[in-house]
Amino acid sequence: MPKGFRDIEAGEIRAMSGMLARIREVYEIYGFEPLETPAIEYTDALGKFLPDQDRPNEGVFSFTDEDDRWLSLRYDLTAPLARYVAANFDRLPKPFRRYAVGPVWRNEKPGPGRYRQFMQFDADTVGTDNIAADAEICMLAADTMEALGFQRGEYVIKVNSRKVLDGVMEAIGVGGPEDAGRRLTVLRAVDKLDRLGIDGVRLLLGPGRKDESGDFTKGAGLSDVQVATVVAYLTAQGRDGAEKLARVEALIRESSTGTAAVSDLVDLLSLCQDAGYPQGRIGFDPSVVRGLEYYTGPVFEAELTFEVRNEEGQTVRFGSVGGGGRYDDLVARFTGQRVPATGFSMGVSRLQAALAARGKAKARAGRGPVVVLVMDRSELPRYQRLAQQLRAARIPAEMYLGTSGMKAQMKYADRRGSPCVVIQGGDEVARGEVQIKDLIEGARLSATITDSKEWREARPAQVSVPEAELVSAVRSVLARHERG
Repeated sequence: MPKGFRDIEAGEIRAMSGMLARIREVYEIYGFEPLETPAIEYTDALGKFLPDQDRPNEGVFSFTDEDDRWLSLRYDLTAPLARYVAANFDRLPKPFRRYAVGPVWRNEKPGPGRYRQFMQFDADTVGTDNIAADAEICMLAADTMEALGFQRGEYVIKVNSRKVLDGVMEAIGVGGPEDAGRRLTVLRAVDKLDRLGIDGVRLLLGPGRKDESGDFTKGAGLSDVQVATVVAYLTAQGRDGAEKLARVEALIRESSTGTAAVSDLVDLLSLCQDAGYPQGRIGFDPSVVRGLEYYTGPVFEAELTFEVRNEEGQTVRFGSVGGGGRYDDLVARFTGQRVPATGFSMGVSRLQAALAARGKAKARAGRGPVVVLVMDRSELPRYQRLAQQLRAARIPAEMYLGTSGMKAQMKYADRRGSPCVVIQGGDEVARGEVQIKDLIEGARLSATITDSKEWREARPAQVSVPEAELVSAVRSVLARHERG
C-alpha cells in the first residue's frame, strides 16, 4: 500500500469506536451538534494550500476535475466548517455549535506513529468573540480527557494567545510585515521549549544550535537584549496564571494588542477556575504557539504529562494529543465578513496510542462472536436456528460456514477471538442438550494439564445444558469474562 497509510483491524476499530462514543457523549452534553462535510473540497477552500502552476503545494493530496479545477482531500475539519458556515450563514443560529469526526489527510513525510491519514474529532463555536466560548472549549477538552480515563494530574490543557505572542514580537522589534520570516523563526524556537529546554531555545533565538548528530539549525539572530526579553517571557514565574500573566504584561506593556490579549487570558482562566477547573487542569503556558496560520487569539493544547517508553526504550513524556484556538478570519475568506470562531481538535489516533500505553484500550477492544460448530452438514438449519436464538438475545453469534472438521472449526473460533463455542452432535440432539465450551477458561485450564488422557477426561471448561437454557448458559460465560 502507499507509504504512510495502514490497514486497521478489528480490535483497534472496536477500541476506537468505544473511544469515539465517549468523546461524542461529552461534546453533546455541551450542546454541540454533529455535522458531516465531504472528504474532498476545492483546494482554494483549504486556505494557504493553493495550487501552483503545475501542482498544489506540499501538504495536501490534490487532483483536477473534468473542469480543470483543483480538488483536495481535506487537510483538517476546520476549513470545511468555514466553507459550510459561509454557504449557510443566514439560516444558521449564531453562535453555531458543531462537532465533527472523520479522517483527514496530510501529504507530509510519514514516520514512526505519523501517518498520512488519521482521525480527528473537532468541536467549534462560530459566531461569537466572547472569551467565555474559549473558556468553554478548554473545559470541554478537560472533561473529554477524563471521560477517556485519564486522571487529573495525567493531563493539562495549556492556554496561550497568538496576540500575546504578537505583543512579544513587537516588544523585541520584529512585529512588522518585513520581519515575517524572522518572526516565524522565533515562534518555532519558542515552540521547542518542552523538547530543548530554555538553553536550547536561547541558542535558536540567537546564533543557532547544533544538535547531537552535528546538524546545525540557523537561529533567528536576535541580539542579547532581544533574547533576554523572550527568555523572560518564557520563564515568567507566579503562584498562578494571573500572576504569570502580570509578569508577561510588564514585558509587553508598549503593545496594546498584547496587553489586551493578556486581559482576555486572565478572564479565560478566571472563568475556568470559577467553574471548577483549577489551573492544574487548565493553565497558562507561554510556549504554546500552534502551527496553523489562521489562529488569531487564544490557543489551546491538550498535553499528557505521564511518561512512557519510546521505540528505543527511552522514557519520554507522551505530549500533545489535541489542540485548537480562536480563528476569527477564516470564514471571511468566503464572505468578506469577519465571523469570530473558536474550536478544538482531538487527535484520535494519538489518543488511542496513549490509552494503549496506559493499558486502557486493550480491555475495550471487544471479543469475537460465539461460534456454533457444525457437526453434521445435513443439519445446517438446526445449527442456524441455534445461532439465531443467540442473535435474538443480542449476543453476537455465527454458524461456522466453512467445510472443515471439528479441529479446524475450533481453531477458527480461537482465531476469531470467540469467548465460547456451541456444540450439538447427534447424542446432544437425542438428549435435548447443547454443549458450551468456554474457550477462554479452557485455554487457562489446559495450560495446567500435561497428559492428553487427563485433558480428554477433564474436558476443561465444557458443560452440557438443556437446549432451552442455551442463551442463559452463554450469558453466564460472557458475564464471567466481563467481570474478569
